[in-house]
Amino acid sequence: MSSKIFSINGPVIKARKATEFSMMEMVYVGKNKIIGEVISINENETTIQVYESTTGLKPGEPIYSTGTPLFATLGPGIISNIFDGIERPLKEMEKSSGAFIGIGSDIPSLNENKTYDVTVTVKVGDTINPGEIYATCPETSMITHKCMLSPLLKTSVVKEIKPNGQYKVNDTIVIIEDENGNVHELSLCQKWPIRVARPVKNRLSISRPLITGQRIIDTMFPIAKGGTAAVPGGFGTGKTMTQHALAKWSDADIIIYVGCGERGNEMTQVLEEFSELIDPRTGKALTDRTTLIANTSNMPVAAREASIYTGITLAEYYRDMGYHVAIMADSTSRWAEALREISGRLEEMPAEEGFPAYLPSRLSQFYERAGYMETLSGQEGSVTIIGAVSPQGSDFSEPVTQNTKRFVRCFWALDKALAYSRHYPAINWITSYSEYDEDLKKFYDNEVGEDFLNIKQKISALLAEESKLMEIVKLIGADVLPDDQKLVIEISKVIRVGFLQQNAFHKDDAYVTLEKQKQMMKIIIYFYENASKLISHSIPFSVLVESGIFTKLSRIKYDIPNDDLDKFNTYYDEIDLFIKKQLNN
Repeated sequence: MSSKIFSINGPVIKARKATEFSMMEMVYVGKNKIIGEVISINENETTIQVYESTTGLKPGEPIYSTGTPLFATLGPGIISNIFDGIERPLKEMEKSSGAFIGIGSDIPSLNENKTYDVTVTVKVGDTINPGEIYATCPETSMITHKCMLSPLLKTSVVKEIKPNGQYKVNDTIVIIEDENGNVHELSLCQKWPIRVARPVKNRLSISRPLITGQRIIDTMFPIAKGGTAAVPGGFGTGKTMTQHALAKWSDADIIIYVGCGERGNEMTQVLEEFSELIDPRTGKALTDRTTLIANTSNMPVAAREASIYTGITLAEYYRDMGYHVAIMADSTSRWAEALREISGRLEEMPAEEGFPAYLPSRLSQFYERAGYMETLSGQEGSVTIIGAVSPQGSDFSEPVTQNTKRFVRCFWALDKALAYSRHYPAINWITSYSEYDEDLKKFYDNEVGEDFLNIKQKISALLAEESKLMEIVKLIGADVLPDDQKLVIEISKVIRVGFLQQNAFHKDDAYVTLEKQKQMMKIIIYFYENASKLISHSIPFSVLVESGIFTKLSRIKYDIPNDDLDKFNTYYDEIDLFIKKQLNN
């Protein structure tokens, strides 16, 4: 006999004397069978959080046990799809319940009627280990889906295989027998508990950057494949826009975009834009390598908390196939607010600003699932996590931002003043940082040139010096500064406007190769060093300004195409001619 609801408090359901449930078990609540999860048990009371609206639910309605944890269904059909926070397909739900999500919508995560062209990669008599591939099928025009033996199963022997051909996700493809004599039928899909990290063979050292084509990221504050980054910023500073640029231009094989508690109109814009975007790497639809998880601010709060784990589980699944996956979480602050609301309803002791005391551990559990891994099948794959943070009033001292800084190695701090002055990406070069420079040094030395990091350090030093000088300028004005300090301010303006600021709507500036980024920095430093020589020879700073070279350097990003870097030579020639002329006068 099933247990019954005793009390209802928003998404929190309680049952009395319910002994048949286990911790973290998935259950169905009420006559409509709303999905829930057991989060607390004692001898008198069981507490369940539900992932759908509890409107209309009454005490006394039944609670059904499933005996399994909350899981994600993993198989072909994930890419190009749009899910809610517990992996229910929103397009299919719209067909059955209209524009608003129905209560108790029991719709399978993957399309069970679609067929895939399956190639079986094992033979009868083969031994197959957990994580090894037994079949493949094209999922989209860009992604080949690799069906792997679930890590929940044991090493087995292949007893029977089906011929290559057209199959649905639940059709049996391979039959195996494990070492205990248990027979298992393998289909194209498997299930995995979302709160458990998928196992790997080894965690490898980080050595390759996630190349985004955004200069301030790739050059100043790089992130590695398998790394973690936070994008904190107040309202209107461009968090979502920055993540859109990374989703479009980064060299990850697959993008998982989690809209966690964002405004509905913003998520609608994301869905519309992603469906129209063309992948610049292949010329095909960007959705062919993208999965969206939409859990807007008006959706059930508990599903918002689960959406992060659903997203990271999908990312780990494709990592295990040998793909490099980037997951964008927008935003983890809304996720933390969901934790706070549920914690309050559970009457737990609040910590700083009302957040639960376990906020840091939950954040660490999420970010620790990133990494560059050797998979169980011997391939290399990675999960890169980029989490947006939305501190109220742009206050970076609030708990979510501060705790996130503890667990990420890359911090792209968005600045309200930069955003309002239309400087995008609005990443503040003084308060941001990346700890991946040393990890990526070998890559830069081999692929871009040994002088790359040295030039970058000179650029950073100039920006830091300009920041100090601007404090003086605010007090006494720029006119009283000596010429060498005026030069620092002017060349830093070139760096800010001509290098760090980027135009997402310009064909040559939306994405910039690492080689062009290096050449842009190199010529700026070349002019600065030669201009410093002129000032040391008592050439007035006004002569440098009148030359127009500062303006030309600021426009290099538009005037030199990505595929014609030889044009830099004409700029070097012009600088050399100007310097020589001034020294000879």
